[in-house]
Amino acid sequence: MAEAKVRDAPGLLRETHPEGYVPLPKEGETNILITSALPYCNNMPHLGNIIGSTLSADVFSRYNRTKNRKTLYICGTDEYGTATERQAQKEGKTPKELCDFYWDVHKKTYDWFELGFDYFGRTSTPKHTDITQAVFMNLRKNDFLERKETLQLYCEEDQKFLADRFAEGTCPYCSYPDARGDQCDGCSRTLDAIELINPRCVDNTSHKVVTKSSVHMYLKLDAIQPRVEEWIRQSWAAGKWSPNNVVNGSGEIIDGRLKAGLKPSAITRDLKWGVPVPAGGGENELGTEGKVIYCWFDAPLGYPSITANLTPDWEQWWFNQRDVKLYQFMGKDNIYFHTVFFPSMLIGDSRPWTMLHHVSGTEFLNYEGGKFSKSRNLGVFGTQAQQTGVPASVWRYYLLANRPESADSMFSWADFITANNSVLLNNFGNFVNRTLKFAVAKYQSTVPPSSDPAGPLSLPADDEDAGFVTDINRLIQTYNSYMDSVRIREGLQVVMQVSARGNLYLQGAGLNNALLESNPQRCALVISRAINLIWVLSALVSPFMPSVEQSILRQLACPPRTVPDTNANGDGAFGIDLLGGHVLGKTEYLFVRIDDKQAEVWRGMFGSTSGNAAAATAEGEVKGKGKPKKDKAASTSGGVAGAATAVKEKVKKVKEPKAKKGEKKEGTTTKTSDPQGDKKQEADVKKDTMESTSDIPVPSAGTGAAVPETAT
Repeated sequence: MAEAKVRDAPGLLRETHPEGYVPLPKEGETNILITSALPYCNNMPHLGNIIGSTLSADVFSRYNRTKNRKTLYICGTDEYGTATERQAQKEGKTPKELCDFYWDVHKKTYDWFELGFDYFGRTSTPKHTDITQAVFMNLRKNDFLERKETLQLYCEEDQKFLADRFAEGTCPYCSYPDARGDQCDGCSRTLDAIELINPRCVDNTSHKVVTKSSVHMYLKLDAIQPRVEEWIRQSWAAGKWSPNNVVNGSGEIIDGRLKAGLKPSAITRDLKWGVPVPAGGGENELGTEGKVIYCWFDAPLGYPSITANLTPDWEQWWFNQRDVKLYQFMGKDNIYFHTVFFPSMLIGDSRPWTMLHHVSGTEFLNYEGGKFSKSRNLGVFGTQAQQTGVPASVWRYYLLANRPESADSMFSWADFITANNSVLLNNFGNFVNRTLKFAVAKYQSTVPPSSDPAGPLSLPADDEDAGFVTDINRLIQTYNSYMDSVRIREGLQVVMQVSARGNLYLQGAGLNNALLESNPQRCALVISRAINLIWVLSALVSPFMPSVEQSILRQLACPPRTVPDTNANGDGAFGIDLLGGHVLGKTEYLFVRIDDKQAEVWRGMFGSTSGNAAAATAEGEVKGKGKPKKDKAASTSGGVAGAATAVKEKVKKVKEPKAKKGEKKEGTTTKTSDPQGDKKQEADVKKDTMESTSDIPVPSAGTGAAVPETAT
């Protein structure tokens, strides 16, 4: 491979590191620490679990790496507690055997979805025990623990206390009939099992459940509350949290537990599988010998303990309030634990822990008009996505385009196919393929020399490409603002607008053989600028579809680049960085068309609560909850059902140069074109593939509309 002809400029190329490299924060620089909620190690993750935390965090970590920021992304399995003990009983395994099995299931699933953890660990390790017990002992030393002897649920037949998920019953707050002993799925409140109405033993509902006295240690949340509320207000303002069920968009604390006043919370359990309560409590902790620490106490400490299993220098990340910003991703049901309970633990511990900077929570992703259900074969679980034969990139795109950021959203096979065919194939793939195939065929696989100097493009206002350059700079500026603000779905929309703007540029320039013959200088200029836009586009799309970036880089035969920044005037991001004479690689298709009939095939494989998926999506019925509020942004823009409508309304039909005999079009797999593609000789070039999900004006491709300096 010939050496890449790339402009020599500081920070243009992305930093690359050898295998085994562990990033460490650097003083005075932007250092990003990212966690996604640790998945329970007792079942297979489904698509909703993946978009709710791990995939979203992966996108944000990859974005920060495209800016050459020191970034660490940590995750792993949450292995202690009643959820694991209960499932191990069901499967006839020890808790350790169960965790070994499901850790591997989770790891293989995330590997297939191309999640780029720096380390994917687990909580059942000696380092985790050490770190958890150290926090417990510091809380003890700082007088934030108290001993209480209270009544607990007890199964007479099994002769054991029914902690957490070993008990079910009616929620005392919302009357949900199947609330668990630790939390109600109906109203998301945390519970003590003793609060349940008509409690029952989950092992056998006919067993007699009584109350029996037991000693436990309690965390004095009431004593810590003033400090944690002050911290919430400061962190909300500094980190620009998205609205959630603890604090709203105005910074007002709305969590009912905080408003009513926090109460001491039990942090030990009558179980065997867990982190042992550390010795040394003396008379103040008599009766807690042989008990374990509550799983929601030890689970968030898995973030630092997993980091400690990666590097002995873990404290550089976790005791670094000045130089490290912590971003945490999770579903809405975990917000309280990460914004109230866990911070209270760290504040009470009194060491200078790196505290939460920004919390990103999601609502729920539902499936084809109902909920994901493994027992009823409804939904895609684990590595089942592979069975469709659709690449991980398409799955990542569809899930991120439907990320349920403000309300629940719905997975639909019909929308899934539309996402691939109407957005990825016809818009993104068309721009890349059309440009590079022309360069390979007409310029002997090289970037043609042009009159543009190397570096950022600065064109006079009357230049015919001035509007194009202005639009691209402003789209890049908007992309950076959205991504820095963790507005992931909107960042993805901008990526598609950039490729749509590229399509319009080619069409407006009249790229074809006639242009090459009549005005070769203009043709070379257009191809050079389009190829340089493709290189920028590869960096923009990298966080969302890393394999697509890799394909583009192979075709460009160049190294990965950074996402450029605009200057104070909002320009200077787009320019000529891949120089004339650079030798390109072989072209390849980024996406292939999916037959609409596959929707019914996949419904047969993975189930559906409705024979009409489109109707299910429109209705948004969720079993047990009636009609939920719909995520308007997801359904009208990020969601592909809405995107398809936007495409139909905003599509601009334009003539493409006819392909040579036998020449393939993007997305076909044989010399005979797909019948759907051959019905028209026109390509769908979108002004906008999606509408904006906010009040901030994102420029439609080709409009030159103004963009605000920030997107927050």
